[in-house]
Amino acid sequence: MGSLLVCISLYIGVCLVLTGMVPFSLLSEDAPLAEAFSSKGMKFVSVLISIGAVAGLTTTLLVGLYVQSRLYLGLGRDGLLPSVFSRIHPTLHTPLHSQIWCGIVAAVLGGIFNVHSLSHILSVGTLTGYSVVAACVVALRLNDKKERESSNRWTSSWQEGVICLVIIACSGFSAGILYRFSASVIFILLSVAMAVVASAVLHFRKAYAQSLGPGFTCPGVPIVPCVCIFFNIFLFAQLHYEAWIRFVVVNVLATAVYALYGQYHADTSTVVYQRAPETESESC
Repeated sequence: MGSLLVCISLYIGVCLVLTGMVPFSLLSEDAPLAEAFSSKGMKFVSVLISIGAVAGLTTTLLVGLYVQSRLYLGLGRDGLLPSVFSRIHPTLHTPLHSQIWCGIVAAVLGGIFNVHSLSHILSVGTLTGYSVVAACVVALRLNDKKERESSNRWTSSWQEGVICLVIIACSGFSAGILYRFSASVIFILLSVAMAVVASAVLHFRKAYAQSLGPGFTCPGVPIVPCVCIFFNIFLFAQLHYEAWIRFVVVNVLATAVYALYGQYHADTSTVVYQRAPETESESC
């Protein structure tokens, strides 16, 4: 959290200096920092900024490719993808086949789409991925025994929790759409109110246990995950509709891979994450 606060302060400081040099309406979308210094006669500074930007983008892209290959490695070991993705190099001990696949896909996408389209696709995947992780945190921390005690007659407690998460996501999307098209503030507040009510239901009608595994644990469950889902989907709604279409196509393909291959080859013996314990004695 401290590092995030430092980054936020640096971003705000850079924006203040930048808009002090050049009016925001005249800033370039492609390279605002470099062109702002060039407009003031400091071209040598813009060259340094451009070099730093290329180095930063290269580092980010390499890290993304490395992470993606390790993700395919894990999916291959779990049986959700063909076993070729789970193989590692005998000498280097790296996921060679997964890395080659990620490089080929990245090269093809980079050759077909422009940077603007790729950024939207990346943003859609990132926002959706973080939202799914937040929803999984809520699901994994639910206490089964206390859930059954508080469940009503017309629906199970698990279904009630899923409905609340869907309402929060839909509220975030509707609020984002309304804000994007400059709708009345009243309608935006109604969407926010629906998300607050659904979050309150998750908070007061559900019982949550602490994480069983070592390491970092998410604080403030379920409020923090609910806020995460709402704002991620809110930003999701700000993207171009073409990104939504591509996202739907990619999800259909991923679902087809799971339906035709993954569900029949999945290895459930290596499950690491578990549901919260049913009794308090088990959690101790």
